[in-house]
Amino acid sequence: MTFNGKRINTERLKKKLIFSSLFIRNLPVIFLMILLFPLITTAQEKGEMITVVGDSLVGRIVSGETTREVYGNVVLTQGNVVITCNKAIQYISRNDAELIGDVIVKQDSMTIMTPRGFYYGDERRAESSSGVRLDDKKVILTADSGEYFFNDDKAVFRSRVTLFDTASTLTSEKLTYFKNEDRAIAIGDVKIVQKDNIINADTLEHFRKTRITFATSNVRIKSPGNNVQIFGQHLIDYAQDFHTIIDRKPLFLQVDTTRTRLPDSLITENDSMQIRLDTLIIKSETMQSWRDTINLFEAQDSVKIWRGTFASLNDYSIYMKRKEKIITFRKKESDMKPVLWDEETQLTGDSIVIFLRDDEIEALQVIKTAFVLSPNEIYKNRFNQISGDTLIMYFEKGDISRVEVDGNVYNVYYMYNDEQKPNGLTQSSAESAVLSFRKNKVSEVRLYGSPKSEYYPENMVGGKEQTFALPRFNIVKNRPEKEDLLKQIKPAGRILSPMDTLQ
Repeated sequence: MTFNGKRINTERLKKKLIFSSLFIRNLPVIFLMILLFPLITTAQEKGEMITVVGDSLVGRIVSGETTREVYGNVVLTQGNVVITCNKAIQYISRNDAELIGDVIVKQDSMTIMTPRGFYYGDERRAESSSGVRLDDKKVILTADSGEYFFNDDKAVFRSRVTLFDTASTLTSEKLTYFKNEDRAIAIGDVKIVQKDNIINADTLEHFRKTRITFATSNVRIKSPGNNVQIFGQHLIDYAQDFHTIIDRKPLFLQVDTTRTRLPDSLITENDSMQIRLDTLIIKSETMQSWRDTINLFEAQDSVKIWRGTFASLNDYSIYMKRKEKIITFRKKESDMKPVLWDEETQLTGDSIVIFLRDDEIEALQVIKTAFVLSPNEIYKNRFNQISGDTLIMYFEKGDISRVEVDGNVYNVYYMYNDEQKPNGLTQSSAESAVLSFRKNKVSEVRLYGSPKSEYYPENMVGGKEQTFALPRFNIVKNRPEKEDLLKQIKPAGRILSPMDTLQ
């Protein structure tokens, strides 16, 4: 072919015309690629670029920002992070993407699911405030909102958080989960339910593999099987060993739920328990419990015990639930001797053992330097007194029935006439003695082994009662009271009841 006397290569001309046609037809796309090239280069300089593919794609420039909207069977990848969803909006310069509809995020064995979320490529972080669920084959974690940091293998979930595993369920308002460490830190209205106990606290740190838990502030641990609760401000729980330590303001409660029914007016439609108002309360500086076969509770330092008409002050107490026994003693000679009250009667000794049967006190044993004093109901400055090496006090239906004293027995007993007027006192001594009681009053005294007894008439006693006090005589004033012990767990504005302690 010739044109103006020049030969023209028709094949080359065809190719030029086709190329020009394609160039003109795809000019918008080429122009967009030219615009995107520096942005893509900048994103790549920041870090690994996320890639998004799907059934269809629309490119847009909104307010100067370039985006790609990808629809249908969307797959977003960055390294070993793979995300699928129904729609994604990719922000090119930011290296971010908004994820919409059936979002599933996967990394190795971990899966995160949410209806809607965001993925930030430079931070390698996923986020959702539309309800989120994480499953890493070890735990299942759900919440109203959450974010996951892939570089740190860390999740931070908020609002109505629940963490499940095979051994426990943990709920809180905020939870940080460290995947590789199998560790969770929970904050706000925290509750962890395990097989044999339930722990509540303001903050809690839980190690899933070892099942060790640290709890702080407003701590409560409940053992539903024995109606026991322990309150405090700091707790360490070794669930695998059934061992708990509370080393800051511990308070032990055991409510009897088997005997007496509460008045109907105090029972709501949600309460089905029959509750006895008798409660065992133990307070100390530190406390430990073992919930396995021995079912033992140990309290140390400034121990205070209250149960109905009984109370005690001591430095060390052990409560053996299965053996139905409470032992109080002093560890060192310089420590305070344990003190126990039964109504107005006060007992002291190197150690005191309380024997229970069906949660009723059956006997008290005072070992070494035993001393008992009991005031008169009318004449408060007159105290019946017994001292000896050891002493055992027996009870029937809550009343003292018999007292046995052994070793170096000394006794001071005030006398009264039929009109209950003072009538002097008797002083006795023997190797051993047995006192019988009727309606909590001495009805008979028997002395054994070199017994001696002297009577002092009223004119020698009146106004001189202190001169007849035995050497171990000492009135302890600070008897524990229920309301004082319960102050630290009293709900605002009302008195704590046994029903409260079982909630």
